[in-house]
Amino acid sequence: MRKVCETVGFLLFVQGVTGLLHEWLDWFRFFSLVQRLPFVAAYPLFASIVLLVAGAAVMIASDAVKE
Repeated sequence: MRKVCETVGFLLFVQGVTGLLHEWLDWFRFFSLVQRLPFVAAYPLFASIVLLVAGAAVMIASDAVKE
């Protein structure tokens, strides 16, 4: 279960970073999930920051999960 939490946290973190890079530098156009979701397309910067923080929190919290 710990590896699953770490993997999910890493994927959320990467999506947040790619969303920010897409907003600021117009990179990772095809990899960013934020632009493809219609309910967060109006707030891509905020959604990317939330994904980044949530991914970091899940990775940190995965240390508390027992095997």
